[in-house]
Parts: sequence; C-alpha cells; structure tokens
Amino acid sequence: MVRKAQEKNIERIVCLIREAIKDLDDPSVTLVGKKWKDPFLVLISCILSLRTKDETTLPASLRLFDLARSPKAMLVLTNKKIEKTIYPVGFYKTKARNIRGICRDILEKFDGKVPSEIDDLLIFKGVGRKTANLVLTEGYGKLGLCVDTHVHRISNRLGYVKTKTAEQTEMALREKLPKKFWIEYNALLVTWGQNICRPISPRCSKCVIQKLCPQEGVLKSR
Repeated sequence: MVRKAQEKNIERIVCLIREAIKDLDDPSVTLVGKKWKDPFLVLISCILSLRTKDETTLPASLRLFDLARSPKAMLVLTNKKIEKTIYPVGFYKTKARNIRGICRDILEKFDGKVPSEIDDLLIFKGVGRKTANLVLTEGYGKLGLCVDTHVHRISNRLGYVKTKTAEQTEMALREKLPKKFWIEYNALLVTWGQNICRPISPRCSKCVIQKLCPQEGVLKSR
C-alpha cells in the first residue's frame, strides 16, 4: 500500500513539474541532445557542463561544435585550441585534455562510435555515472537515471529517498521510480532546481508541489 501511494504521489509530482516548466529553457545538455541527437555531442557537452553553469556550458559547447563534431575532427584540434574555445568553463584545461583522451579511446577501442553501455562509458577518464547516464538518456534515448546535485537534493527534500550521496540516490531511484519517468527525471528536476527548488532558500511559496512536499532538510524558504 505504501509503495502504491508513493508511486501515485511521484506521478502527480512529475506531471505538475512538467507542466510548470514547459515554458522554461531545458538544461544545456538536453538542448544539445534535442538539437543534434548525437551521443558524441551529448558526451562532450556533458563533460563541459561539470561544475559549470548552463549559461556558460551551452555557448562553449556551440563554439566547440562549430570546430569539430566527431572524435576524429576533435583530435585535429590542439589542447590549446580546445582550451581557448571552451573557456571560461570550469577546469577548462583538464576538460580539454580529457576530451582529446576520450576521442582517442572512442577511435581506438570503440571503432569511432560512442558506446551505449554504462560500463563502457565509465572507462573514459573524466566520465562518471552522471555523465554516462546522461549519454544514455539524452544521446541514445535509452533508460538511465542521471543524478546530479539537483536530482539528489530534490528527491531527498520530497522524502522520496533518504540518501547521502548522488550514487546512493541513483540506486534508490532505480528501485522506486517508475521507469516511464527515468529519461525525463533529470531534466525536470534540474530545471526545477535551478528556478524554484534552489539549494539555499528555495522558493516554496511559488512551488506547485508545495502541498505534496514535506520539505525534508529545508531550514529556510521564500
């Protein structure tokens, strides 16, 4: 009974958030996935997005894709060229090295095609579970659960999971969240987290799911 009630509750929450954000911009990596439907570009955009705000990530991704849209073309670019192109994304020098390394691995180990299995994606330096899952969902349209800081925070605030790390949240969601929501769950909660359910002083007075949310861990809100 408890599980069925939770499923009904999360379904209502997802539907309400989906409607509330329909006029807001998608996260940068989601926009890249929708525009090109190319797992390689999703992968590179996701690398650029790590510890970087969307307003910086998307322009940097577009600048880089103007120069190269395949692993082979990317390797023609020097580290310095990539660094200059993607600046000011966070850790741009490390990301430039990782991008070239990933491109080499794609060509040498996967015949030039981005792998579509999470374990294969995790081989790449600089790729964690968040990035790997995002490539699956946004690049391949396959089932995956991308859990970033917004998904982790909001899922816990809702009381839907009780976890301490993003990886624990992913595993808990794999057990509980209906699979029909897996692909969109990240984009929904990232947009919601950027605009309403913010890390500090969330805008609970403007939240369409306020009555469904126990506000776990929220000490101050607006």
